[in-house]
Amino acid sequence: MLRISRFRGPIYFLTAPISWTPNPGQEVYKAVTVPTGFVTDFASIPRIFWSALRPDGEYAYAAVVHDYLYWTQTRTRKEADHIFKMAMEDFEVGAVTVGTIYSAVRLGGESAWNDNAEKKAQGEKRVLTRLPQDPRITWDDWKQRPGVFAP
Repeated sequence: MLRISRFRGPIYFLTAPISWTPNPGQEVYKAVTVPTGFVTDFASIPRIFWSALRPDGEYAYAAVVHDYLYWTQTRTRKEADHIFKMAMEDFEVGAVTVGTIYSAVRLGGESAWNDNAEKKAQGEKRVLTRLPQDPRITWDDWKQRPGVFAP
């Protein structure tokens, strides 16, 4: 189950951990656990396409796993994208939607991957140890507060 809360803008954080485990035949990939407090925007779909593919669509769980892999970069980008595809299939997302989203991340995901690497190098963090209780707070305001991130 995907348990989330959100900042005032369309940025969310997990209120409980989630995981993806490979199915039989996928054992070449290791399981992924996304911790409580991970900050995500779900699927990074340009607003112009939201009428067809919402960021919080039926692939949202898979998108959070993918966001986490793109943030931590503990796997290759190709592996992260493939896990995203398999996770969408696990949620029985339609083949056309899976193909469209998977193709989009393979074609355009490199900039997000590189942006994340740069943000991490500059000290940005994405796993909260203190979760906001006020739904009016923005992500930009919250991340400036001391003591809200895991080390």
